[in-house]
Amino acid sequence: MSSLKLTLSIIIATSPIKIRLTTGIKQKIPFMAENKDVKLADELASDFQKLESEISKKIIGQPDVVRLLITSLFCNGHSLLVGVPGLAKTLLVQTVSKCLGLDFNRIQFTPDLMPSDILGAETLDKERNLRFIKGPVFSNVILADEINRTPPKTQSALLEAMQEGAVTIAGKNYSLDKPFFVLATQNPIEQEGTYPLPEAQLDRFMFMIKLDYPQYADEIEVIKRTTSQQTDEVSEVISKDKILMYQELVRKVPVADNVFEYTVNLVAKTRPNSEKADKIANEYLEWGAGPRAGQFLILAAKCNSLINGKYSPDIEDVKLVAAPVLRHRIVRNFKAEAEGITEEKIISDLL
Repeated sequence: MSSLKLTLSIIIATSPIKIRLTTGIKQKIPFMAENKDVKLADELASDFQKLESEISKKIIGQPDVVRLLITSLFCNGHSLLVGVPGLAKTLLVQTVSKCLGLDFNRIQFTPDLMPSDILGAETLDKERNLRFIKGPVFSNVILADEINRTPPKTQSALLEAMQEGAVTIAGKNYSLDKPFFVLATQNPIEQEGTYPLPEAQLDRFMFMIKLDYPQYADEIEVIKRTTSQQTDEVSEVISKDKILMYQELVRKVPVADNVFEYTVNLVAKTRPNSEKADKIANEYLEWGAGPRAGQFLILAAKCNSLINGKYSPDIEDVKLVAAPVLRHRIVRNFKAEAEGITEEKIISDLL
């Protein structure tokens, strides 16, 4: 026993890794295989601070939204942004793209939009040869504006590209640019003439981010800036290659067994009439989250820990990202809707 204590003391004293020991819970000591991973983790935390500072030159407030967008990008995921018009969604995505040195395309989804308008198509050139003309999806960052205004056939074309990282045209496979990040938007007010995304397609988005009205002081600053001659420009903070390195690093972050167990239990509690279902799920949910929710919870917790200067996530990191990961993966029943029980209320009670 004394030998074990001595060994543990040496590991803790000599390792550069920050370690969180939880009393009464068996945990593996977090360990990264190479010192360069530790250095890269420190760079990620530093670059995130610089990125936040640079984005704030153009975007006032909304720090949680910015954090979630960058987290989903570093996790190689995609996000669905829900907010009323006029909250600078396009400017936000453009600003993030510039700060990351990424190409940006905006696709305005309309009822007559066709899959070829997104993916591209083969056309005959002057020599009568078929030539593939790339669509706007061949970019690093895509803003799919009001994705619920186009028919399911066109929605599926983009969602397939998100899932596969490639598109197939006339039997030929074309890889998309890396990194590839889709931010789709929905207007929660106008529902006439819309095609709501089904649950199976919503599940492909890592986060559903709710964009609220700005705070009073922030709105004053927004109006001051936008009605004057002030034009702050942003510069590139992180290169494409660095982003790809960060995406790989997030996958390497070690996770303690108790964090895995908490995450799986949390997801299982959302599934009504199952063995581990919580009473609030049985009462107010028609359908719960699937395994993909657990995957995204762990990935987001890993990235969140790195952003905060830690080398391994804990349960608090999972709780911080639970709402944006779960809110579009649980389906309320009629009783919940009648009583005004929101997804946020249900998730809060589950935590």
